[in-house]
Amino acid sequence: MTKTHNKYNYYFYISLFAIVVVLLFKADSSLSISYKEALNVFVNNSVLSIISKLSISIFGQNDIALRLPFIMFYALSVLLMFKLTENYFRYEKDRFIAIWIFMILPGVISASLLVNSAIMVIFFTLLYLYMYQKNAKHSYLLLVFFLFVDNSFAILYLALFFYSFKNQDKKLMYFSMIFFILSMYVYGFSTDGKPRGFLVDTFAIYATVFSPLLFIYFIYSLYRAGVKDERTITWYISMTAMVLSIIFSFRQRVFIEDFGPYVIIALPFMLKTFFHSYRVRLKEFRKAYDIVAVLIIGMLIINVVLTLVNKPLYLVLGNPTKHFVYQYHFAKELSDELKKRDINEITCSDKELQLRLKFYNINEGEKYFISTRPYYNYDEKIVIRYYNKELLDVYVKKINP
Repeated sequence: MTKTHNKYNYYFYISLFAIVVVLLFKADSSLSISYKEALNVFVNNSVLSIISKLSISIFGQNDIALRLPFIMFYALSVLLMFKLTENYFRYEKDRFIAIWIFMILPGVISASLLVNSAIMVIFFTLLYLYMYQKNAKHSYLLLVFFLFVDNSFAILYLALFFYSFKNQDKKLMYFSMIFFILSMYVYGFSTDGKPRGFLVDTFAIYATVFSPLLFIYFIYSLYRAGVKDERTITWYISMTAMVLSIIFSFRQRVFIEDFGPYVIIALPFMLKTFFHSYRVRLKEFRKAYDIVAVLIIGMLIINVVLTLVNKPLYLVLGNPTKHFVYQYHFAKELSDELKKRDINEITCSDKELQLRLKFYNINEGEKYFISTRPYYNYDEKIVIRYYNKELLDVYVKKINP
């Protein structure tokens, strides 16, 4: 192992540790449980629910315990990506840059902080690819296991079918199609509602997952690899997810957490394309690439900062509900204000807020009634402020002495 190799390994582990610390701080200090997350804790019985409940049973009912498993999935995903890219790049510096960008990708950061399946799908897909790379054969046990994890693995099965068809791997072709059919049978696919076009929305979401300029170059890289017949298994997975999400968006709104994880895993492939295109040119012809790289990194850093430090955006929004993470704010602060007033049992006009407050030990009861809408004979008004700006008014009425 060379000195340079050791140096970039050191940089990698320090960066990963620092980001995990930031994520833990963010989970504890800035986010409140959302309604969908509260459903996973108190109502649902999915894999997500089991993971969340297990963590809470071990570490207590708090925000860190709620989000810790997904931060751990994030760290393990980064480690797997680090292992997968070993000997993939010509220079260790390129590998470190690729992993660093993957670590701070807005979509990956967001997935690690929220209770949803996206970061789990990233981890298990990377695990499958790592096992395939290490053993030079497909892990059919993992493919069976994926059936019980999440419905979005149907996308992986379909991608593997296309890959096996191209490589004339009949065993993988048959099994991947069987798994795809089973996944469709178990989970189904919703096509409810009036057909509407959401293509622009889908591209906008992808732009926020990657950052706009990075996403544009990402599309170019996938297209270039397809034209030049440089289609690896990672390319098939990423391209299948991308194309399917675009096709479905012509009719309905797609859930990006189903498709995004598979698209993201091709990020090192994109960066290898960029570094190759950069280095085959003489230094005097690299200026355009330097400008593009600076713009992409600059935009990426801005997106990451907004992902992690987004409460100041309320200062420029006229309607707080338009904030992109509004549903993850206020509940914790409201529970603290209620506890200061010795209010631990409430009936709430907003049943979603009622369930969110339950996580912070504000239980359902008949001592107090609270509402986010004003009514004439309330006893007290609680105001939630961020940066001294009033964002939420809650009206409290004592109904039983």
